Order: sequence, then C-alpha cells, then structure tokens
Amino acid sequence: MILADITSFAEALPASGAIVGLDFGDKTIGVAISDLRRQVATPTEIIRRVKFTEDAAKLLQIIAAREIQGIVLGLPLNMDGSVGPRVQSTQAFARNLTRLTELPIAFWDERLSTVAAERALLEADASRKRRKEVIDAVAAGYILQGALDRMAYQRNQL
Repeated sequence: MILADITSFAEALPASGAIVGLDFGDKTIGVAISDLRRQVATPTEIIRRVKFTEDAAKLLQIIAAREIQGIVLGLPLNMDGSVGPRVQSTQAFARNLTRLTELPIAFWDERLSTVAAERALLEADASRKRRKEVIDAVAAGYILQGALDRMAYQRNQL
C-alpha cells in the first residue's frame, strides 16, 4: 500500500524492525537499510536495473533476507517542486511493487540527495571510480535518513 505521507507510513509500521530506502534511477536502484530501532540509515548495495520483474525480484530478496517492515522511495521532484517524467516513473515502480508486496510504501522528497551524497564522498576523499560505484546507495542513505529523522521528530512531539 502506498501511503500519502510519512506520518501515515510510520503509523502503518510495527513498533520495530528495519525499513529500506530506495534511490530509484534509470540504470540503478540504490538501497539503504535502517537499524531495527529506525535511527540510522546505512547504504548497503546497488541493484543494476534490467527490467521490472528482475529488479523487483532482487529487491524482494533483500526485503525477505533483512525482514524489512516498510519501503521509503525517493521522489525526484524538480527543484521548483513540480512533477516530471522521473517522478511518474518512480510512482509507476511503486504501484507495480504494491502488486508484489503488502509492505507500506512512502515517498520522500529526494531533491539534492545525490548532491549531498557526492559532497560526502568527496569529503571522504573517495576516488572517482569509487564514487560512481556507491553514489546511488549513499543517496538512498540520505533519503532514508531524512525519513527516519522526520519519524523520530514526530514521535518526540507526541
């Protein structure tokens, strides 16, 4: 099920358990996974995109192996907040994914996540080759961490 906002997403989750963050791109899907208490996002891997059925099968393997409780999918809005073709592609991926899993799915604004990931990798003095290999997973980490931080903030406001 696709939920309208991160608050609804948090309410649909069990009390604990990891969630996955995805940076969905044309060629790859960056994957990050939270700890069981949902405080820290860790970039884990990159799925090289082939076609939906193969991409989804690989993702569902990760979800099953890690006992994932929910999915946060980066939404690539334009800088002015408008919706473009990449948003439509991401939303279609999410809709197709709902046919294969009952896990709650939420979107998280991913504007500048790749820029932040690139900056962090440059500061870590990662080589150009290494940055290219891990950038999407690191961007997924930024996406997931943003969602985790918002969920923690909302919990603390109650």
